[in-house]
Amino acid sequence: MNLPELVYSSAVTDLARRIADLPRDHGRWLVAVAGGPAGGKSVLAAAITTAVNDAGRTARAIPMDGFHLDNSILAARGLRARKGAPETFDAEGFINLMHRLKNGNEVVYPLFDRSRDLAVAGAGVIEASCDVAIVDGNYLLFVEAPWSSLGQLWDLSVWLDTPEAELRDRLVQRWLDHDHTPEEALARAESNDLPNARRILAARLPADVTISARDIKK
Repeated sequence: MNLPELVYSSAVTDLARRIADLPRDHGRWLVAVAGGPAGGKSVLAAAITTAVNDAGRTARAIPMDGFHLDNSILAARGLRARKGAPETFDAEGFINLMHRLKNGNEVVYPLFDRSRDLAVAGAGVIEASCDVAIVDGNYLLFVEAPWSSLGQLWDLSVWLDTPEAELRDRLVQRWLDHDHTPEEALARAESNDLPNARRILAARLPADVTISARDIKK
């Protein structure tokens, strides 16, 4: 099981091996990778997906972010400044997608284009032959309804633990990368993203596996 370019820690390779060794007669396995915003979930999901595919399975990474509500809807609801909070996603649509994934057929789903700050319909597809879906998102292990109904769908759940100080640095850098000034980037992180992260941490369901963000790479 070789991971190209980057060398990952034993925590990641052990998790990938555990997933790769799941029985093949189960149907499609759903693996949740949850954590705070900018915590490294997509990096971890991509690493696991690569390793599982290298081990001879067919895995796909499925991000939750394609279910962001459009900015026009958020503005109409007075939620534009709260983008990323639980109520700013199409939660029911995402839950329906997870049920469809569980059924094992081909599924088409939206992806989020961060450079344009919008979701693109029909931009991703998981083939019927794919037997492992690695799903990443902020609210996959969240006790508030309707997100809480997701817990029963996961065959394996992973919590990515990232210290708040590291989240702050990553979030500020994210906004700097999108042409915000340092003052604007810090304000976005402090006023919205970090409160969302604290809300997730305070109301999360137990995970089967916990991995530290510092353990993703050696």
